[in-house]
Amino acid sequence: MATAPRPRTSTRDPEELARRVTAWLGTRLPGAKAVGITVPASNGMSSETLLFDIEHPEPPVRSCVLRLAADPAAYTVFPEYDMARQYRTLRLVADRSDLPVPRVLWLEEDPEPLGAPFFVMEKAAGRVPPDVMPYTYEGSWLHAASDAEREHLEAATVALLARLHDQVPPREAGFLALPGEGDALRRHVTAQRAYYHWVVDGLAPSPLIEAAFDRLEELWPNEPGPPVLNWGDARIGNVVYDGFDPVAVLDWEMAAPAPREVDLGWTVYLHRFFQDLTVASGQRGLPDLLRRDRVEARYARLTGHTPQDMDFYTLYAALRHAIVMLRIAYRQAHFGEVALPADPDALILHHDSLRAMVQGTYWD
Repeated sequence: MATAPRPRTSTRDPEELARRVTAWLGTRLPGAKAVGITVPASNGMSSETLLFDIEHPEPPVRSCVLRLAADPAAYTVFPEYDMARQYRTLRLVADRSDLPVPRVLWLEEDPEPLGAPFFVMEKAAGRVPPDVMPYTYEGSWLHAASDAEREHLEAATVALLARLHDQVPPREAGFLALPGEGDALRRHVTAQRAYYHWVVDGLAPSPLIEAAFDRLEELWPNEPGPPVLNWGDARIGNVVYDGFDPVAVLDWEMAAPAPREVDLGWTVYLHRFFQDLTVASGQRGLPDLLRRDRVEARYARLTGHTPQDMDFYTLYAALRHAIVMLRIAYRQAHFGEVALPADPDALILHHDSLRAMVQGTYWD
């Protein structure tokens, strides 16, 4: 699937973290111990994750997930990690919608206990479509499912977006508003430009990413819809399923006000990202899952809103993902895991599909 080893996800000492978590928990729940502390193999390259159980006569929950801001000295994927913002977002979604989100327990904004701010939430039991190896590959539980089971999962997942966008009052998500001028879509894209410039500061820029930004301007919607709360990282790999029903919606660090189609484009393209990799490896993958036409139709039936300008929004999703991929590749180079090629576009795993989108041939 990739041309380099899986990048490291942390530079922290797991044993030291475990000791410090146990000490901290005692200050929040006297007499409690954190036991079975582990770092999951699926730990991402953004905020870090720790799993532990609470040993206490009357624990608020038994199993917990701790989300810790990335170590700023570890060539982070994003320029900042606002854990209070994520915590507040989870509280908002839990209070103002019927989406299944993990129950948040504690927010620690003082970096002293673990070296960075963090929050703790209840662990949801279930299974997640894997990224490595991708759920589109033969052998994954989703690949092994029946067509009817996958269709059930797709319908339930699109319904998450519909309910989020319809139920959470946009005015209550004002704390997530992005800085800058213009409407919510313009601010969202401006923030991505700023992120890109941060990624390539002092390094080789990507001609492909810059061409994609230019193409976005050519495709810019005449009338972007009113902003709603966007999940931000809206993909099935961020959902815990019980069977094929969603029981927890995870990873809200990219949440922001934006048109509905920003989430929809991300959902559609992130599946295509894995599907394209699978086909390139010689497997069929799951071509009928999360097809763009079906996602749009399902969403329209649920909300009464027919998605607009989806060529723009799927290109925008592929562009946003390319910036993240470029940062991860530069991070791997920083740690000596890969050598930098002469062409920085070669560092973007999906450069062929992004180029096809820029040229207007991807959906042919």
